[in-house]
Amino acid sequence: MKIIRLSKSCLGDSEKSAVMRVLDEEYLGMGLEVQEFEKLLTRFFGRPVVCVSSGTDALQLSLHAIGVSIGDEVLVQSLTYVASFQAISSTGATPVACDVDPDTLCIDLKDAEKRLTKKTKAIMPMHYSGNVGELEKVYIFASKHNLRVIEDAAHAFGSEYQGKKVGGFGDVACFSFDGIKNITSGEGGCITSNDKGLLQKVRDSRLLGVEKDTEKRYSRERSWEFDVTEQGFRCHMSNIMAAIGIVQLGRIDEFRIRRQEVSQKYIEGLKDIKEIDFFDFNFKEIIPHIFVIKAKDREGLRKYLILNGVECGVHYKPNHLLSKYLSKYKLPITEKIYSKILTLPCHNGLDVIEQNKVISTIKNFYE
Repeated sequence: MKIIRLSKSCLGDSEKSAVMRVLDEEYLGMGLEVQEFEKLLTRFFGRPVVCVSSGTDALQLSLHAIGVSIGDEVLVQSLTYVASFQAISSTGATPVACDVDPDTLCIDLKDAEKRLTKKTKAIMPMHYSGNVGELEKVYIFASKHNLRVIEDAAHAFGSEYQGKKVGGFGDVACFSFDGIKNITSGEGGCITSNDKGLLQKVRDSRLLGVEKDTEKRYSRERSWEFDVTEQGFRCHMSNIMAAIGIVQLGRIDEFRIRRQEVSQKYIEGLKDIKEIDFFDFNFKEIIPHIFVIKAKDREGLRKYLILNGVECGVHYKPNHLLSKYLSKYKLPITEKIYSKILTLPCHNGLDVIEQNKVISTIKNFYE
């Protein structure tokens, strides 16, 4: 039985050729390709970008750069991948789990307000499936309470909000380019912001805190006489990763169209099943990283799909239920949503025949 994959990397000959060019040059670390990728991303967003080795590193280095540390707290929705929480706790700060809006699956600001303390330093809205919810209200909330905003935009590359690219405005936005994201560089991520001081701190800290080492690397030189004044990390992007990312960025419109087509076909094909419900996502504005439904007898459906060769998943187990981040309070909406959500295959390589099988298998289960 051919397995219909939940997600996959979608690469072509151009990405493979780009990698081979880097291998032939035999300069695999951070150099000219990373510099070029940052330039192209800066043009894409309309403001400066720094590339790093993963989306998680983007979050961690951004938090580090704004001074989040031991004793601080960061508001973040519980319904997110554990990377969001790990990025916060890696600084010594405490991630404070918040509930979600049941329609958008983005952070519930009323719940977040209840969890504010004198230790709260930032809020981290997570753009679930590429949907940003009411992002404008997040910034109003942050301004009211004197908080920095670190957008976890790992799902949202290429999405728009009120006619503007997500990441092209606001405080700080962090993206992921891992193998199954809207565009990939194999692994990798980036940070975009108008805060020049923050970005310079990230440039230095991604290279073990060696000051101005980025400029040397882009000139294919080494820093021999240098200074280090702050804690650094080894989180830079490689030329191999950037070479893949450059080609993928050029395909973003192709990927946008296909992912939106997949989402609309699911809605059309499943709309008459009373046991299935959808979330309030605007697929004209977002590029859906994942396609999630609310399903009656979620576990029964999940097992049936897998039995019939359809991979599916649950994004995500709430972090406040994990042993490391176990909370003393309940998040009723998050916990209710978690019991119902199911992620269906959604990627650029999903063909019509495969998607028709997914839809017919779901129909067969409920019939």
